[in-house]
Amino acid sequence: MKKHRLLAINPGSTSTKIAIYDDDKPIFEKTLRHSADELAIFGGEITDQYEFRRQVIMDAVAEAGIGLDTLTAVVGRGGLLKPIPGGTYAITDRVIEDSRRGVQGKHASNLGPILAKGIADQYNLPAFFVDPPCVDEFEPLARLSGVPEIPRRSLLHALNLKAVGRRVAADLGVRFDDLNLVMVHLGGGISCVPSKKGRFVDVNNATEEGPFSPERAGTVPCQELTKLCFSGKYTEKEILRRLVGQGGMVAYLGTNNAQEVVKRIQAGDSQARLVLETMAYQIAKEIGAMATVLKGEVDYVIVTGGLAHCEMLVDWVKERVGWIAKVLVYPGEEELPSLVEGALRVLRGEEEARVYQ
Repeated sequence: MKKHRLLAINPGSTSTKIAIYDDDKPIFEKTLRHSADELAIFGGEITDQYEFRRQVIMDAVAEAGIGLDTLTAVVGRGGLLKPIPGGTYAITDRVIEDSRRGVQGKHASNLGPILAKGIADQYNLPAFFVDPPCVDEFEPLARLSGVPEIPRRSLLHALNLKAVGRRVAADLGVRFDDLNLVMVHLGGGISCVPSKKGRFVDVNNATEEGPFSPERAGTVPCQELTKLCFSGKYTEKEILRRLVGQGGMVAYLGTNNAQEVVKRIQAGDSQARLVLETMAYQIAKEIGAMATVLKGEVDYVIVTGGLAHCEMLVDWVKERVGWIAKVLVYPGEEELPSLVEGALRVLRGEEEARVYQ
């Protein structure tokens, strides 16, 4: 089998994580931190950071003594593009255009395809993105919200959830496409999906629905939110920050660090316990709701994401949902290896690269 060397790129708001893999073996990994002063000169448009971040990546790889001319392909994290099915996609000019526009919102992940193709084109290499946050495999029943002007949108931690679903299936010795799973990604935001034979047929939009998370408000009473919006106390930007970034656990406790909250609980802080246990309660309710999408035919409940390292939270969730199906915990969010796995499936001929329309 032909060997492949891949560069994987995962841009975040203040860092760019990169790795080089020889097939599925990492030979170089680095998190490139970007200071507030470095980023301030670019203003509010994150895609304007392209040249700066590209050069930082190339300098880091050169410093590691790895020639970019030895690569087989480049893969970047996908951004907030138009709704598309899951899979590995070739990066085309249309992908770049929609990444720059941010058709479903401005986010650091929009830089992923732009960086990947920019570097790949210098060496005449294929460039891919894999299972972006805009993966949409909804069934028609999942789209209606109750307000025709506001259809429900699929925005989620698709990259990690799809990769973990495949990992679970491999560990069980079955195909991902043969399993019915309720999967929940626990991170700064929370995504809970019913995975029906490998398809994510519903999800709470992780930016505006579902359980509150360490820094997101989740579903809130809409009439009271409307009153708050028109109270004159807040600007639109301030309201949005209270919902995403300053909502959830950080709004109640002043921290988004679950381990710090656990320490407070162990020291006897009853408010900290109430907030963390409420988050677990809401997560469990969402898992139960998604089990109904699968009509109760759930093979396993899967818990993943960085927050899945918090045993106290996970144990509270398991207490409430263990009756639905056996709960399997896969803590962490390994986005770089997940990107590599997606690109390798195409390079090895196991699946065809999808075309973004």
